[in-house]
Amino acid sequence: MGLGSEVKTSSFMSDFLEKCGGCALLDGRFATELERHGADLNDPLRSAKCLVSSPPLVRRVHLDYLDAGANIIITASYHATIQGFEAKGFSKEEAKALLRKSVEIAIEAREIYFDKCTKGSWDFVDAGKPSRHPVLAYAELLEEEAIDIPAWFTFASKDGIDVVSGDSIFECASIANACKQVVAVGINCTPPRFIQGLNSSIRKVTSKPIVIYPNSGETYDGQSKQWIPSSGRVDEEFAEIVIEKWREAGASLFGGCCRTTPNTIRAISKALSNKSSAVNDA
Repeated sequence: MGLGSEVKTSSFMSDFLEKCGGCALLDGRFATELERHGADLNDPLRSAKCLVSSPPLVRRVHLDYLDAGANIIITASYHATIQGFEAKGFSKEEAKALLRKSVEIAIEAREIYFDKCTKGSWDFVDAGKPSRHPVLAYAELLEEEAIDIPAWFTFASKDGIDVVSGDSIFECASIANACKQVVAVGINCTPPRFIQGLNSSIRKVTSKPIVIYPNSGETYDGQSKQWIPSSGRVDEEFAEIVIEKWREAGASLFGGCCRTTPNTIRAISKALSNKSSAVNDA
């Protein structure tokens, strides 16, 4: 499914979810999987470094997530900015070309996957992790420039109450809900134990689809540059929570962030499929 000019932003996500059977699956953490394949991401660009050094690896990770059952893949541009590339010696035009390349590689992976199978209909959506003030600026930009590309806004939280900037999740979600170009609102890179409460707060201010892609529950130590184990869930437990709590609470788009892998997405895909089969058999 491609984004043609005939697509209406207001109905894009609801139409997409209907074609996916009511809910859809995102990919998981991109950098985690790049490192698992041997990429050295000790660089300010993080995963975006591979747009320069290892484009085939970027495509491979996209394909791994599609093979795992993802309906939506996110471009490898999380740390990619024009300023960031310029700081590495690239010109402004070269930086813009690399940003476009992140989209082109995702499209290549999608087309390769389409060639391998004939079932289903998927697309990719670019996403980010803005705090309140950037969200307001982005919302205004989308409206002022009449940008018709469907967008979603997601927020991260460290305490299960506010976003990382300290602003209220309720207020941030309200800003996102008011923008007609925003087709979904949700939570990303947040410990699973906080998702249920944040999901409830968001549902109070929007009827738009809710997207959830938390981290594994582990904590990153910036000084030692290591992940600290906590109450992280194994993939099957993670998938059970998606089905038993988050989907029942109204969320319809699911994925993973830091320390999640294609195995995480595969487990969620299996759980969603089993749930759908059980409903159809009832």
